[in-house]
Amino acid sequence: MPAVDAGEIAVYAEPLLATRVAQNFGIKLLEPPDDFLPSLPESWRKRSVLLTTMKEARLSTEPRFIKSAARKEFDARVYASGADLPRGELVRDSLPVLIQEIVAWDVEYRCFVSDRAVRTASSYWRHEKDPRDENGIWCADELREATEFCNALLADPAVTVPEACVIDVGLIPRKGWAVIESNAAWSSGIYGCDGAAVLPVLLRACPPNK
Repeated sequence: MPAVDAGEIAVYAEPLLATRVAQNFGIKLLEPPDDFLPSLPESWRKRSVLLTTMKEARLSTEPRFIKSAARKEFDARVYASGADLPRGELVRDSLPVLIQEIVAWDVEYRCFVSDRAVRTASSYWRHEKDPRDENGIWCADELREATEFCNALLADPAVTVPEACVIDVGLIPRKGWAVIESNAAWSSGIYGCDGAAVLPVLLRACPPNK
């Protein structure tokens, strides 16, 4: 059996499987740092975002949107207070979490990004429902706006991103377009994105270890 060239491997899997594949074939899995969102200038996120630990988050006394900073160890949602946060083996006190100001998102778009440019994008949530029509076609009404906003973000030298990732952007009523979050390309849903354009992003997101 011929050797596999690590430079030709594109991983697309949930984190545990992706990590095993990466170890077996000698590749890296690029993903945004935990502080990607809070480190952005406020003009790009348009809400307060704090990176902290689960231990500190439990002390929160006001309603906030709280999520794990890197994985999905617990449900990301609005919690009335830190006392309502779940407990368990995976939800350790040192777990990095993001505490965010509560905002409403009118529409949400996923952008697959490599080398600081959007390669393909798709809506995935619109007016509190799935944005597909009765024929399964994804709504693209705001596609140009979403893509232009994300490309403007990527053109900002103050913004640091991996060579390849996904960036979700959305429209906040009365505030405008903002960054929702960024995640690893190799484990993010494709939705209505162009699969042929996604593949090169995955290759960039899984470079060989050198």
